[in-house]
Amino acid sequence: MPKSQFAERDFYDVWLPNLAPSRELVALARQSRDERSWKAFERKFRAEMNKPDAARVLDLLAALSRQTNFSLGCYCENEERCHRSVLKKLLAERGAEIS
Repeated sequence: MPKSQFAERDFYDVWLPNLAPSRELVALARQSRDERSWKAFERKFRAEMNKPDAARVLDLLAALSRQTNFSLGCYCENEERCHRSVLKKLLAERGAEIS
């Protein structure tokens, strides 16, 4: 589904742009065709998520996961090559309950 239609249909409750990769990293992710380039993306995205604003949101979501259910969404078709897979790992590392 195109991003514009997704936004128009209001499929999300909260938009958290500070958990999205920078434009530069989005371009890198789109170009990653092999494991080495994907690992480079993941390393750089983790660095972005270690910045205070993103880290605080991840800590909050990890704490919330112990009391309520929520989902993280994105427009990527393949979760394995999407920043969602990295966010899932980061949340797990913070003690989030993931099902």
